[in-house]
Amino acid sequence: MSNEENNTNIIDIGIEEEMKKSYLDYAMSVIVSRALPDVRDGLKPVHRRILYAMNELGLFPNKPHRKSARVVGDVLGKYHPHGDSSVYFAMVRLAQDFNTRYPLVNGHGNFGSVDGDSPAAMRYTEAKMTKLTLEMLRDINKETIDYRPNFDETLNEPVVLPSRFPNLLVNGSSGIAVGMATNIPPHNLNEVIDGIVMLIDNPEVDIEDLMTVIKGPDFPTGAMIMGQEGIKSAFKTGRGKVKLRAVAKIEESVRGKSKIIVTEIPYQVNKAKLIEKIAQLVRDKKIEGISDLRDESDREGLRIAIELKRDANANIVLNNLYKHTQLQITFGVIMLALVDDEPNVLNLKQILRHYLEHQKEIITRRTQFDLNKAEARAHIVEGLKIALDNIDEVINIIRNSKEESVAKEKLMNSFKLSDKQAQAILDMRLRRLTGLEREKLEEEYKALIKEINRLKEILSSERLIYNIIKNELLEIKEKFGDKRRTRIMPSTDEIDIEDMIEEEDVIITLTHYGYIKRTPETTYKTQKRGGKGITGITTRDKDFVQNLYITSTHDTMLFFTNKGKVYSLKTYEIPEGKRQAKGTAIVNLLNLTGDEFVSAIIPISKYNPESNLLFVTKNGIIKKTKMDCFKNIRKNGIIAINLKEDDELISVKKTNGNREVILATSMGMAIRFSEKNVREMGRSATGVIAIKLKGNDKVVAMDLIEEGNYLLVVSEYGYGKRTSLDEYKLQNRSGVGLKTYNVKDKTGKLISARVIDDNDEIIMISKSGIIIRLKSKDISTMGRSTQGVKLMKINSKNDRVMAIAKYVEEE
Repeated sequence: MSNEENNTNIIDIGIEEEMKKSYLDYAMSVIVSRALPDVRDGLKPVHRRILYAMNELGLFPNKPHRKSARVVGDVLGKYHPHGDSSVYFAMVRLAQDFNTRYPLVNGHGNFGSVDGDSPAAMRYTEAKMTKLTLEMLRDINKETIDYRPNFDETLNEPVVLPSRFPNLLVNGSSGIAVGMATNIPPHNLNEVIDGIVMLIDNPEVDIEDLMTVIKGPDFPTGAMIMGQEGIKSAFKTGRGKVKLRAVAKIEESVRGKSKIIVTEIPYQVNKAKLIEKIAQLVRDKKIEGISDLRDESDREGLRIAIELKRDANANIVLNNLYKHTQLQITFGVIMLALVDDEPNVLNLKQILRHYLEHQKEIITRRTQFDLNKAEARAHIVEGLKIALDNIDEVINIIRNSKEESVAKEKLMNSFKLSDKQAQAILDMRLRRLTGLEREKLEEEYKALIKEINRLKEILSSERLIYNIIKNELLEIKEKFGDKRRTRIMPSTDEIDIEDMIEEEDVIITLTHYGYIKRTPETTYKTQKRGGKGITGITTRDKDFVQNLYITSTHDTMLFFTNKGKVYSLKTYEIPEGKRQAKGTAIVNLLNLTGDEFVSAIIPISKYNPESNLLFVTKNGIIKKTKMDCFKNIRKNGIIAINLKEDDELISVKKTNGNREVILATSMGMAIRFSEKNVREMGRSATGVIAIKLKGNDKVVAMDLIEEGNYLLVVSEYGYGKRTSLDEYKLQNRSGVGLKTYNVKDKTGKLISARVIDDNDEIIMISKSGIIIRLKSKDISTMGRSTQGVKLMKINSKNDRVMAIAKYVEEE
């Protein structure tokens, strides 16, 4: 062949044009035939081919498993000419309950783990369909879907599956195409079906209403979604960022240490790599306070134990873990799916609408198929009835015909029958001539006519079609639905947490070694004077309850320490404990340092600019400061009072500037004076003398005067009394005071004092943790110089009363 002849077969094409065309062809192939799910059945082509091949192989839930290699071989050879590993891993994913919310493949053997372990080779594992998968394929043989030729045009494969439940939302999908990607999270089957039912009942429903039933994604591994903004964005626009956080709790372990227990991790997080990352951060000292790390997961469920050092703040460690590890991730939602082979980003209502239209088509085509089948059978039965009515003539025609074709033609001409009717008569057995068979034929014909009318009515009514869809979906919900696994938690910047907390009176107890807990006030019953009380707290060895306060869950708690600093917490932020629980180490809640401990707690409902705080120290120093100075308290606390050497802050009271105060000392002295004698000072001031102390005496209590009330004093060994406040004359600040209690060896020193009235109830707590609650009116009224009566039985030499509090019951 000459060069000229050869040149006639050469076409000049620019490289840019050819590359553009070829790349676009490749891109569209990836988009349509590989990476993106169809909006109708939520499946990519490989998943659809796997399920169809399993159906063709008869791998039903009630049949034995078959080798995975057999399934993969059929998919490769018949429908999907790609790599065997890509098909196998796609099938494996459909069987993994930690990856697929509602598995569509029942795997037998090693199908991998949440630790990222690879599945066993396909020659070792076996598979079959799950019961739910049958709902994906139900009605497939009733001409409900279209088919197309496979890659070599030797077989047909389904374009889409009937998908009798909304698989796209229920199981989600993820894939990277060319220039686009999809990442649809899984959702709860019950919620999605309820959403479709809502859409059927009200086609004009908006996304806000749909979100009342479809709360948000529901991941197979559980965990928590923080906030609803990402969910709202995804449902309304098709794109959003969902913050997913592990479920972790802080537990108190032996010897006062704490540990963090993780029981649920975010979706698609590799547990083994997560633990490895935490260990690496500990080694690199990027996260402090962790002493040990263990994977305690077993067949009962996931469990990661993170042991903390004794002085570690568990909440700070946990927040650092959320910040630096995959205990908290962001799931980027992109609800991209194929609609008529075109990729579209869809909102929640659009996805439900497309699925509903698909189901409408499925039900319509199924009904038409059933109608055609019923009409065809009715046509045959009509012919059989004619034959039975003229049986003698029919027999003569058949007997006198030389061939079947001649008999058929004579029957068709004689009785105006169709070809199919005539053939059915020729195929009829002699037993059909009995009377009973004739009755059955009549009943069948009546039933067929009734069914035909029903099917025609369905086809003529869109409302009936939607009712069928609704009823069949509700049946699936009843059969396969389960509870939501992923909790949706409010984000602090979206909702006021206080609105979620029920307001109630609570008792706050704080032990000598710093264990704090919140207990409902109703836990303790009122008892008679001199009772033994009930065990209110179980403390560690040599620990004892030192402070007890009554407040409301909505109040702000100001924690004043012996070092003169103040910290702030909402009452509901203090962990609740049962009556005998020892509580949570307060160092997990407040950033206390060294030998610093809480010496006074006061509740603040709101910051009143006219209110003052009165501070009293062990050495008899008093200071008054405006409440406004304590509005903004840093996480590490602020200075509340500057203390001199060897002095400690023991009490803080809220006042209005016109109150009288009374102080009591351990040796039984008391002084009453007006707070007007104490000038207002700044937050960092030291204060002035409140009472002059003798010897080793020290101030043990300060309270505010209420006219007509009593001063209750309680000693170490359970003795106490109440004395009318009229017996304490008003004095000037910095005096020695008056005698208020006759301290003896059997009574012990005073431990506290409170101003009370007849309606008050008193709670006393001992070193050993015994709590007793008394009515104020049951306590004897005596003079200033007496020793009082036994209020609480002390059962051992080492036990003693450590704290008292009062509760004023409202009418």
